[in-house]
Amino acid sequence: MFYRFIRPIARFIVWVLNGHLHVHHKDRIPDGNYILVAPHRTWWEPILFALAASPMEFMFMAKIELFKNPVLRFILNHSHAFPVDRQNPGPSVLKIPIKGLKEGKLSLIVFPSGTRHSSDLKAGAVVIAKLSQKPLVPVIYQGPVTFKGLLKRKPMEICFGEPIYVDRKTKMTKENQALYDKEMQEAWDKLDKEQNPNFHYEAK
Repeated sequence: MFYRFIRPIARFIVWVLNGHLHVHHKDRIPDGNYILVAPHRTWWEPILFALAASPMEFMFMAKIELFKNPVLRFILNHSHAFPVDRQNPGPSVLKIPIKGLKEGKLSLIVFPSGTRHSSDLKAGAVVIAKLSQKPLVPVIYQGPVTFKGLLKRKPMEICFGEPIYVDRKTKMTKENQALYDKEMQEAWDKLDKEQNPNFHYEAK
């Protein structure tokens, strides 16, 4: 209920601050729930992706430190977010999203690189896709990466790609993981070129 309440408020805030959120190829999103995977470029991407893929509702991974603030904890808990300890990630990092995906009501947003300053892909997204048997849907954001740029009302573009399916029988060897990492990276590169080949991301 809270998620549905907060979503139009978030949409209004985005419109007031920028007013130029454009969504491309939403028709590529498969039926049912899924796992959105994206390169991490800004802290507001999860909000934009959730708005772009509406009416689907999403689970989020949020660093455990954010849950120490009681106000933030209330918002996060009621927005389908769950805490992740980046220094000591436990089994819940996989169990919670897999359970949620299997129930079929929620999708999941994951940034396989983990941070905005890394290009190394982690195995979590592929493992979750395998165990939940839900597809990975590549998505990219092109637009301002600083709050100052956002306020200048430069266009924000969200582009969805074709789903990637992970066979349940696939063994998660380093070789197979590398193949899926490569497939995701190639999907993002393709979307970037498709949307705007002149776009170049630099971490701020």
